[in-house]
Amino acid sequence: MPQDPMDFEWSFWIELGRERLLWLLAGHLLVSQASRLFVEKYKPWCLMVYGMAACWLLLGIKGFAVILLHATISFAVAQFQLSLLTWLCSLVLLSTLRLPAVEEAKRKWYDTENEYYLLLFTVSVRCLFCTSFSLEYCWHGPAQKSSHSFLWMLAYVFYYPMFHNGPLMNFDEFSKQMRRQEAFSLKTNLSILIVGIIRIFFWWCLAELMIHLMYIHALYSSAPPLEAASYWALGGLALAQVLFFYVKYLVLYGVPALLLRMDGLKPPALPCCVSLMHSFTKMWRSFDVGLHRFLVRYIYIPMGGSQSSLLGTLFSTALTFAFVSYWHGGQSYLWYWGALNWLGVIVENGVKRILSISLIQDLI
Repeated sequence: MPQDPMDFEWSFWIELGRERLLWLLAGHLLVSQASRLFVEKYKPWCLMVYGMAACWLLLGIKGFAVILLHATISFAVAQFQLSLLTWLCSLVLLSTLRLPAVEEAKRKWYDTENEYYLLLFTVSVRCLFCTSFSLEYCWHGPAQKSSHSFLWMLAYVFYYPMFHNGPLMNFDEFSKQMRRQEAFSLKTNLSILIVGIIRIFFWWCLAELMIHLMYIHALYSSAPPLEAASYWALGGLALAQVLFFYVKYLVLYGVPALLLRMDGLKPPALPCCVSLMHSFTKMWRSFDVGLHRFLVRYIYIPMGGSQSSLLGTLFSTALTFAFVSYWHGGQSYLWYWGALNWLGVIVENGVKRILSISLIQDLI
């Protein structure tokens, strides 16, 4: 039975995975386990070299140069130790991905659209990694600068399991865990690998069944079936779409999360099932945990967060969702999506505050 071709993200990553990505991730696994077994002290640098080589092989010398240039510019700007300047630099670098002339130039580097999109996705995610490193550099004193060298930035930016699509891990978490030297057991790691592969294979089979049998995205791309459907049917389609999105990211984040565990790192938790969620706040906290930690640490808290006034909380939350919308592409529908999510979070928190008043509790 033919599959639903309308979910670009799933088709894109599965096709690339079969052709090249899985082989490169398997190579990372071999290098990682060998370095943990023989040269634990030099593991970060072995993985850095492998990540740079994999980037060069997959994206070409020009794609590799773009990512290296972004990292170099971010590191140079971080030397001023001004968070605002670092953010301006990050936003400018991110904005270059939307310039039509730059897009056309990059497209000419590759034979297929998929290769160009791989560069686009990779550079977008690398911008977050560069921002995380640069802000941590700004916030740490001179005594800690040795642990925030350019070499450590490259080890972080070119760490391959999280290279193309995440999940996101902040630099402070990455560096602490990567420096930690633990007892290495090949037998234990092998059992983790086997169990992890079985789980990911099950999720992949479930996603393939959904995309071959349900045709959710094809239905959404055609107006007549939606207009003819009842409200109950539309609600079922919406639920089916978010459930597929959940299963899809169990696979897309599950593979790098497994490799992180094999490397002795603790990955961000995988997405929670959307059927168990009943609030916008929980959705943002527990679906993409790495992105949530990034947003809270580098935008929400520095702008005041929940500790500021009501207006300050509204502003810091709005700024957080504005960045998410811009980072995802900045199209008009993403601004609407961000605004609705912001409104949902604000309403929920407002209702919670009202219900926490003792008089209201007594009435209830």
